[in-house]
Amino acid sequence: MKEIMFILYVSDQARSTSFYKRTLRLDPSLNVPGMTEFTLKNGVMIGLMPNDGIAKIIGNTFPHPSEGSGIPRCELYLKLENAQNYVDRALKAGAVLVSPMQERPWGDITAYIADEDGHILAFAEEK
Repeated sequence: MKEIMFILYVSDQARSTSFYKRTLRLDPSLNVPGMTEFTLKNGVMIGLMPNDGIAKIIGNTFPHPSEGSGIPRCELYLKLENAQNYVDRALKAGAVLVSPMQERPWGDITAYIADEDGHILAFAEEK
């Protein structure tokens, strides 16, 4: 496996690109109409695709993705150093705090936020 990409369906590609750029402090590795990509580490990427783009692919097989906007549909769990810094940047960029930074039963210290489309991001660090 050369790469792994997790693609989030978003209501506004430009707004989401700005949010992830500010939160992750990364420039997109690709940013064209219909897809933005952020390269993390070891071949892992986050993609942002407009709801209408994926709707064209899935056709009438499933409801239009915009019908699920604001409903958490995934979680990205990111283990980082200085995780609170990511939380702070995400909140400044428009995220909603779901659960503050605290020790979790599995041993990580983790905070949960929701981006503007309702995707859950967990920013974690080891205890």
